[in-house]
Amino acid sequence: MPDSNVKASSYRVLARKYRPDSFDGLIGQEAMVKTLTNAIRTARLAHAFVLTGVRGVGKTTTARILARALNCTGPDGKGGPAASPCGQCEHCRAIAEGNHVDVLEMDAASRTGVENIRELLDGVRYRPVMARTKVYIIDEVHMLSTQAFNALLKTLEEPPSNVTFIFATTETRKVPVTVLSRCQRFDLRRVDVERLTEHFADIAKKEGANIEETALQLIARAADGSVRDGLSLLDQAIAFGGETVTADMVREMLGLAERLRIFDLFDAVMAGDVAGALDELDQAYATGADPLIVLQDLLELTHWLTRIKVVPKTAEGFGVPEAERSRGTAMAAKLSLAELARVWQMLLKGVEEVRFAAAPLKAAEMVLIRLAYASDLPDPATLVKTLTEKEKGETSPARNPGPSGVSARAPAPTLGAAPATEASGRLATRTASKPEPAPRAAAHPMPTSFPEAVDLFRERREPILHAHLMNNVHLVHFEPGRIEFHPGPHAPANLASRLGELLSEWTGERWILSVVSSQEGEPTLRAQEETKAAAKREEAAQHPLVRAVKEAFPKATIETIHPVAETLPDAAAPREENEEDPA
Repeated sequence: MPDSNVKASSYRVLARKYRPDSFDGLIGQEAMVKTLTNAIRTARLAHAFVLTGVRGVGKTTTARILARALNCTGPDGKGGPAASPCGQCEHCRAIAEGNHVDVLEMDAASRTGVENIRELLDGVRYRPVMARTKVYIIDEVHMLSTQAFNALLKTLEEPPSNVTFIFATTETRKVPVTVLSRCQRFDLRRVDVERLTEHFADIAKKEGANIEETALQLIARAADGSVRDGLSLLDQAIAFGGETVTADMVREMLGLAERLRIFDLFDAVMAGDVAGALDELDQAYATGADPLIVLQDLLELTHWLTRIKVVPKTAEGFGVPEAERSRGTAMAAKLSLAELARVWQMLLKGVEEVRFAAAPLKAAEMVLIRLAYASDLPDPATLVKTLTEKEKGETSPARNPGPSGVSARAPAPTLGAAPATEASGRLATRTASKPEPAPRAAAHPMPTSFPEAVDLFRERREPILHAHLMNNVHLVHFEPGRIEFHPGPHAPANLASRLGELLSEWTGERWILSVVSSQEGEPTLRAQEETKAAAKREEAAQHPLVRAVKEAFPKATIETIHPVAETLPDAAAPREENEEDPA
């Protein structure tokens, strides 16, 4: 019993056990390995590096290998920087164990503040304690705060000759450009399924595990290009299956539906067989498949069939069993690109619904029902053709002479096209029997000036747009059907499109409204009204009667001005010719 506990405690997971300790062990990163290897051999290494890529492709591993390569002294302790670290000297061993005093690793996800960077940079000015080069490895560097990046900039641009910075991140866009411009960048690629399958097969052989090739392909596909994720899944599969791991075991472990069952489900959906599709989903769910993963598998199958449709060689890809290849080729030949595109769009929306649904199975069933009922809908080209032929048959019938010599209408002849589907026939019938729309109201006369166009919005009860036209529009040019204006700071972004739509609708003519940013334009209509009102007040203030009133009441002000015709209508009326002047 104690021996088993010791054995269990000393076990190392595969992701750590088979972590590369040299550049030769990195898979799928040949371009980066070649660049770094040549740089070390020719002593042309940069002082700062940025390693980017998805999780698990080897960013931190590459940083540690580079730190070992810079500080390796060889088995005899007298060597220099080596592209292939020996792994035997004290520096290689200490870095591999993570306790080297001159190789400092910091997780920026948990230490994001400027004080953490200042604490780290305090040691930059000191020489390495025992190594040749002091290496700072900062993981998830994009998590640093703005102040922390600013504190790092000066040191990063001109570090001491014995200091090297290595940054690792999955979000390069969140790293300031000022930092990226001071570093040499390497993008680590996702590892393809074929390379991952070979790698996992070698590790399984070393571990003495018997794993089917199909099972390894499923694990590699689920890893999504990440070596670390794939090794974790491989470790789990070996523990789950024991001595022998089959593809069915991996599907059960990952919650995947059987691959050929996905083909059956897709066939049922495209045939409009709702009962069959729901039955296939129930069987997959009963065996442990996640409804969300089932829809994602359908989405992947749709994409694969579409690629076969446009590039037939896709069916000959690596890891495709003969049964799937032959069946996929036959399915792609029966389906059109329009049908596949429609299924793709509906599945995309369905996956989002299932992901956030309270009852994922029921949501997935509703998605399959929609797909099945949409399967017999005609594509737009067929529908247009059907409606056009029907219209021609009804509006242009042949005329046959009757017995009395008078032409009589004969039934429309059947065209040579194939008969329409039931769905398109129903739609055509509904379209033909649809009542004619009510006649549109008479168009408003074309405005001949900008104020007339603005008044039209007041008449049509569009108060918000009318207010914007009065207060936030500086006219640059006006002609019937075209307005160019400079928008004010409070004008909405879609003002021009809204004005053009409404003016075109109201007048029955096309209006083009353009936004001009290079010219200020005239003052707004509101500003022009205020200017005219101020001029009238100034003119009224010079009237003798008003001046006399202001002298009597010094605090009096002129608020509004009304025309005489509005206040004294009799005064503005024309006098009779025989009326005498009272003066």
